[in-house]
Amino acid sequence: MAKALYIAEKPSVAQEFAKALKINGQRRDGYLESEDSVVTWCVGHLVTMSYPEKYDMKYKRWSFDTLPFLPCEFKYEVIPGVSKQFKIVKELLNRADIETIYVCTDSGREGEYIYRLVAQMAGVKNKKQKRVWIDSQTEEEILRGIREAKDLSVYNNLASSAYLRAKEDYLMGINFSRVLTLRYGNSVSSYLGTKYQAISVGRVMTCVLGMVVRREREIRSFVKTPFYRVLGGITLEGKQFEGEWKAVEGSRYFQSPLLYKENGFKKKEDAETLVSLLKQTSPLLCTVEKIERKKENKNPPLLFNLAELQNVCAKLFKISPDETLRVVQELYEKKLVTYPRTDAHVLSTAVAKEIYKNISGLRNYPQAGEVAARILESGTYKNIAKTRYVNDKQITDHYAIIPTGQGLGALNGLSLLSQRVYETIVRRFLCIFYPPAVYQKVNLVTNMQNERFFSSFRVLLEEGYLSVATNSFAGKKASDGEKGAGEEQETSCDTALLEALQRLKKNDILQVDGLSIKEGETSPPKRYNSGSMILAMENAGQLIEDEELRAQIKGAGIGTSATRAEILKKLFHIKYLSLNKKTQMITPTLLGEMIFDVVNCSIRQLLNPELTASWEKGLNYVAEGSITEQEYMDKLERFVRLRTRQVEESNYQYALRQFFDAAASNYPGNAADSKRGGKKK
Repeated sequence: MAKALYIAEKPSVAQEFAKALKINGQRRDGYLESEDSVVTWCVGHLVTMSYPEKYDMKYKRWSFDTLPFLPCEFKYEVIPGVSKQFKIVKELLNRADIETIYVCTDSGREGEYIYRLVAQMAGVKNKKQKRVWIDSQTEEEILRGIREAKDLSVYNNLASSAYLRAKEDYLMGINFSRVLTLRYGNSVSSYLGTKYQAISVGRVMTCVLGMVVRREREIRSFVKTPFYRVLGGITLEGKQFEGEWKAVEGSRYFQSPLLYKENGFKKKEDAETLVSLLKQTSPLLCTVEKIERKKENKNPPLLFNLAELQNVCAKLFKISPDETLRVVQELYEKKLVTYPRTDAHVLSTAVAKEIYKNISGLRNYPQAGEVAARILESGTYKNIAKTRYVNDKQITDHYAIIPTGQGLGALNGLSLLSQRVYETIVRRFLCIFYPPAVYQKVNLVTNMQNERFFSSFRVLLEEGYLSVATNSFAGKKASDGEKGAGEEQETSCDTALLEALQRLKKNDILQVDGLSIKEGETSPPKRYNSGSMILAMENAGQLIEDEELRAQIKGAGIGTSATRAEILKKLFHIKYLSLNKKTQMITPTLLGEMIFDVVNCSIRQLLNPELTASWEKGLNYVAEGSITEQEYMDKLERFVRLRTRQVEESNYQYALRQFFDAAASNYPGNAADSKRGGKKK
């Protein structure tokens, strides 16, 4: 009897497929089997690319003579630690009674790559191969995915893009790491007083290193600029508020060189001069020149993609991106949430039509059951497809991370952290079915002797979605720290003051109780934390100065949702970057800065988001079928060949010394400092 084989990415997922398919057959070593079906699994990657020495032993020794390394055909091998499972899978894939293979690895580029390598190494021929593409591991979704499975060939372009991504990382990593180590490794190791120093670089990780080092150097070189603001204490119906002076048109200081921007002076004495001028008239009064009242709606935020969830979890729970990914992967495998490795912030039209099922399931969730019930009762979910939260064009592989409404029985068995991450996802999801928060805004301009003072007020009138946005474990309500653009200047406003402002008219005269000077200073850029770094990687295209190029690769970040956390983890592991686990703050190490300087002198393009984002965009083009695999490969080989030769011919050892010294001065107590006679802490 002909059978179907289902191959998943890991054992736990295979188990869910077996349950959904009602396979109650015999459990064998490495697979499950019934009368008509077999379910097996990989354990992540079973196959990997071979090291250069597997092509020829001459490549084992690092030498300029063997660079660039650009094989005509790439070699692959089974990973030794999982060879047993590979052998089992290989036999199953080629078994005579297996007629159809259902590919059930993760629905994305990496999952595609995992299976294709296995099938390639196993020599699969003359079998029907179908791709199961799912967004969650609920029984319903698994069965839908199997029902609607398409021929594997439909995904050939995605597979090509996956192969190319691996080849790109492989060729750049091997060639550039070897040539830089051969040319500059001794310079780094002798400076640090170490025996040997390999210089490890990569298409994505070196760009991330560049972002962190540049930010750190911006902070170091930042010089605080003091400035002095002039404030007026204004009284309205017994209530006091502040107005801030600005040198707008009509002011005696309009476009004056004495100003720091338009809202303050560079020197305190100039601010004091203005105050003295204004105080010459007694009593101190001001006239209402303009009053603007408007209601402002603040919509619920878009749904979580992985990067945004990693950023929020870094803030809320002080956990690293790879820890967030581990947690949300666990929630996915427990059927609690949809597929985590997604870049989309929105839902698909198809999902929107069935969204009541997700909400309905949440009625049994203690932390938000009542909210889910209210949404169902009010019917607000029915029009969700017409909102900004549903957009098929913004989805490539998967829609946003949302709760499935299922699997709640498994929740109590999970860690407290996992439960809280789940609640965070649930609340972000439920918010989109609530109305916007409504604020009353009042902007006031008062005139004192042709000098204008500006006041802004913002009061929450209707909580809207904010009433459900607050996690049960949070210390304060979501509305408590709500800030929008420019709200630093907005005055808190009680009901009595708001009512008085509502009665205020143009040309009304108000008493000024006093004038004061408030000192401020400019702030340096903020360091990246692990969450904001992930977001910065996702939005790296925005860092590109060239407008045309920026527009061309809009939306292309560096790395993918599936790889960004791992890239950061590697940079910490090889000690190029340092992570403060308590604050999740990221800083470079001395070694990291030295590697930056080496690359900056020799292959500067590796540090720039333009390069990484444009390569990533190229991979997307291959996946879409816009360019061929060969076109991409030709471009890649030209790039590797040219840059490798440039490093070979370079000679920046002497120049690098001064850069190393400059970096080392920020790391007292390091080996290099000690060697030069510096004091250890």
